[in-house]
Amino acid sequence: MSPKIFLTGATGYIGGDILYALLKAHPDYEYAILVRNSDKGALVAASYPKVRLVYGSLDDAAILETEASKADVVLHTADSSDHLGAAKAIANGLAKGHTAENPGYWLHISGTGILCWKDQETQILGEAPHQQPYNDLEGVSTLTSLPDKAWHREVDKLVLCSASASVKTAIVCPPTVYGPGRGPDNVRSRQVYGLAKITLEKGQAPILGKGLTEWDHVHVYDLANLLVLLVDAAVASRKGENKDIDKEIWGENGYFLAENGHHVWGEVSQWVADAAYEQGYIKTTEVKPMDISDEQGLTWGLNSKGIAKRAKKFLGWVPTGKSLRDEIPDIVSSEAEILGLKVGYGEKVAGMN
Repeated sequence: MSPKIFLTGATGYIGGDILYALLKAHPDYEYAILVRNSDKGALVAASYPKVRLVYGSLDDAAILETEASKADVVLHTADSSDHLGAAKAIANGLAKGHTAENPGYWLHISGTGILCWKDQETQILGEAPHQQPYNDLEGVSTLTSLPDKAWHREVDKLVLCSASASVKTAIVCPPTVYGPGRGPDNVRSRQVYGLAKITLEKGQAPILGKGLTEWDHVHVYDLANLLVLLVDAAVASRKGENKDIDKEIWGENGYFLAENGHHVWGEVSQWVADAAYEQGYIKTTEVKPMDISDEQGLTWGLNSKGIAKRAKKFLGWVPTGKSLRDEIPDIVSSEAEILGLKVGYGEKVAGMN
């Protein structure tokens, strides 16, 4: 029988790209896709008419439990890092529907905002890192025992505690994600895209504090490929394969940082400013300290650094996506299009015409 996959967040940025990559790799699998309403369902059905649509929200615990109990693999991407109720329902469903002889697999998307906890504690924004990067191989136990006050930690703990002989868990923790999504609805990310939007709206690129904070990043295609590799590993494990590395993929060791590079937020602001100026949307390449109150913008002033080793060693993950710096011009132009800005808005291009 074909493996049964249950996925949440198909109309979201990350979930949509994962679904695209999975269906391309395994069109013969059985897919159940959670959607909130018929409008969202129509978007999914138009691209993937053979999937089974499941109508409900993350607050519909009974629906989530039922689908998780029937699935061989659950991929949870919809508000997955912070919606505790949905995580509980998935955990309950997997436990009820599976045994040690017939385990269920839970691939859970968290986020490296969880690594910002020390800067949140000091409330100092824009400063360079003051501690060594985390890593998910030699340092995996540190990642699975971060302070309870860290972002996403409450749900992370629930997933980790749900691991058993009958429920195999893996947490994937992506940092700044970028690149054009291939899903049926939302195809843009947040952090860098939000930075580009503010730059275009204010006419100048923002930094927080000194702009020295560092993060990691990953192209959305590489992130989706990592999830495909984990699905492959889950299917192989269900067949009794991968026994030599199962303990390195699932449960207490199954925590995967998903980065393919690092950036300084002040430098990213400069890249955005340069691209927006070159395209004629702003009149200066100078960056400017600004007060940013929303959570998305706040992350530009916090440090989140980790090194992805586990997926490369045990899954053969080889990221190949376009670099963040090379993607910046396309991000700027796409945000300008959304805002309805015309080429030539800025002084540079206007003076050339």
